[in-house]
Amino acid sequence: MSKPLNDIQDSSPAISPVRGGVLALGNFDGVHRGHHAVIKAALDQARRLGGVPTVVLTLEPHSRSVFEPNRPPFRLTPANVKIRLLRKLGVDDVVVMDFTPEFSRMKAADFINDILVKQYAAKHVVAGFDFVFGHQRVGNMQRLRNGMAPHGIEVTEVMPCRDSQGEVMSSSRVRLALQQGDLSTARHILGRPWSISGIVEKGRQRGRTVGFPTANVDLGEYIRPKFGVYAVYARRVGSSKVFPGIANIGVRPTVGEDTELMEFYLFDFYSNIYDQEWEVELIDFLRPERTFPDLQALQAQIMSDTEAAKATLSCLHI
Repeated sequence: MSKPLNDIQDSSPAISPVRGGVLALGNFDGVHRGHHAVIKAALDQARRLGGVPTVVLTLEPHSRSVFEPNRPPFRLTPANVKIRLLRKLGVDDVVVMDFTPEFSRMKAADFINDILVKQYAAKHVVAGFDFVFGHQRVGNMQRLRNGMAPHGIEVTEVMPCRDSQGEVMSSSRVRLALQQGDLSTARHILGRPWSISGIVEKGRQRGRTVGFPTANVDLGEYIRPKFGVYAVYARRVGSSKVFPGIANIGVRPTVGEDTELMEFYLFDFYSNIYDQEWEVELIDFLRPERTFPDLQALQAQIMSDTEAAKATLSCLHI
C-alpha cells in the first residue's frame, strides 16, 4: 500500500497560538514567485507595525479536491510540501484550516468577522489580487477591504507578478508548462526547480536486472508532468546533500505496468533508501516515455539516458 503524500506532518493547529499579527491569505499551491510577493508584503507590513508576527492562513484540502474528487491529480505542492516551503520564507506560523463542504458555505462576512477578526485578531491582512472567499466565492479583495475597515484593519492587495513578456506568474501556467515538459518556464515561475517528494517504496526491482536499481515514489496528488525521462537532482528530505540522477515518470509500458509513478536512479549511489522521504528535482526533460521491444533495448536506452543526463547536469547551473 502506497503511503499518502498529503499527510500534513508539520502543519499548525487550526487555532494558532499566534494572534495579533499580519495574516497572509491564499491557497499558495506551488509557492511560486507570485506567492513570494504576497509573503514579502506581509513580512514588510509586520515590520512596519513594529515586528508583530506574520501568519500564513491557508486551506486544505484544495477546494477542487473536495468538489471535484474524480478529476485528475493537479497539485504542484501537496500540503506538507507547501507548508515546508512557506516556512522557509520566514513567516512565524502557517495555519491550515480544514476545508469542508460546511466551511465552504460560510458567508464572506462571517469569514471576516469570525475568523480574521475574532479568531486571529488580525492587525493587517495581505492577499493576492485574485483572492476569493466565502460561500460561492462571492468575497473578493474589495469586499475584504470593506469588511475590515470598520475594525480599523487595513488590507494590502498584491498585484500580479509578471514576467518579461507580461504574462502573469500563476500556478496554472506552471501546470501547463509541466504537462508540456517545459521545465524552464516552470522553474522561472516557481523560482526553483519543480520537485516531487515522497516515501521511497520497494517495487518489483526490475531495474536491478538491467543494472540500474531504481527507487519508486508514488505520485499521489501531484500533477502528472509529461511522461518521460528527466535529468534530476535528489536529496533526502531534511538533508542538504544532493545527488545527480535520472528519473522516469509514467507507466513503464515495456514491462507491462500501468501504475503511474516516478522511478529514479542516482549515479554512483549504493545506499538503501527504502521508507525514507526523498525530494526529486526535475532539471531537464530528456525524452518521452516509450515502449521498447525487450529489456536489452531498454537497458541500452537507459545507458544513453544516463550519459545525456550527466552531460546536462554538468553544464547547468541552477
